[in-house]
Amino acid sequence: MAPAPSSSSERRATVIDGKAVAAEVTEKIDAAARAFAAATGKRPGLAVILVGEDPGSQVYVRNKGRAAERLGFHSVQHTLPVTVTEAALLELVENVNADDSIHGLLVQLPLPAHIDPKRVAEAIAPSKDVDGLTPINIGRLASGDGAHALIPCTPAGSVILIRRALGNDLTGRNALVIGRSNIVGRPVAQLLIQENCTVTIAHSKTRDLPALARQAEILIAAVGRPEMVRGDWVREGACVIDVGVNRLPGKDGDKARLVGDVAFEEAATRAGWITPVPGGVGAMTIAMLMANTLTAAARQTGFALILDL
Repeated sequence: MAPAPSSSSERRATVIDGKAVAAEVTEKIDAAARAFAAATGKRPGLAVILVGEDPGSQVYVRNKGRAAERLGFHSVQHTLPVTVTEAALLELVENVNADDSIHGLLVQLPLPAHIDPKRVAEAIAPSKDVDGLTPINIGRLASGDGAHALIPCTPAGSVILIRRALGNDLTGRNALVIGRSNIVGRPVAQLLIQENCTVTIAHSKTRDLPALARQAEILIAAVGRPEMVRGDWVREGACVIDVGVNRLPGKDGDKARLVGDVAFEEAATRAGWITPVPGGVGAMTIAMLMANTLTAAARQTGFALILDL
């Protein structure tokens, strides 16, 4: 457990270095992947489908591919035009499902408006669903069967960062999750419940959200609204995990800048631990995608994987 900052008027939160933790996690994945390859003669295979030319999506997909290649994974990218039909995308998903060299499949979101993301998620084989978004994996996690689910990457990485700050035993901690998406809010709440936390999920209809936030020992912001969570919302000594990535225009012709859902400078004067943006949760998301791909490969080949993250 990292030391908490002092309680003086000069309080400054300990910044949780997501890049450093992701590097530690990736080292463990690398060692386990080598053991997998030695035992099976196979490489974990990851396929990513990118539709259109969204700049943010292109960056994410490129980073995911590089991470897979650094680990020696079999990495495939399918890039489709924004005009691709839903039927053609679903056909590609089925083809990847049937490809034995691919153990994990990710369809990069968002998709164009004419494609139903639910239908696409439902088409992915649950055993290859390294984003954890199929109904089967969502249901396993919600029912408490996380050991047999593929868990969404950002929530899984967020919990690892919380443990790095507060220790592995989170029993009894009061946690607030701001955001209720299937990608982050709901699954991270389920994971914290399994850690024996008392969890509240807040959203746009929540009454007096600042007062609710001030009660939270663990505060996770995942709403996609730049710097919505102000410093005076944060409980003294809380662990603040900022999942938001928002691009704001630069000042006086400067480049655009990235900010989170939390007003970092304000919150850092009250929190005990806080993740920065960038440099926090984002790096963990890619590391956990690699972990999920290796886990999926092990399950599909019957390899007894040992991966303690």
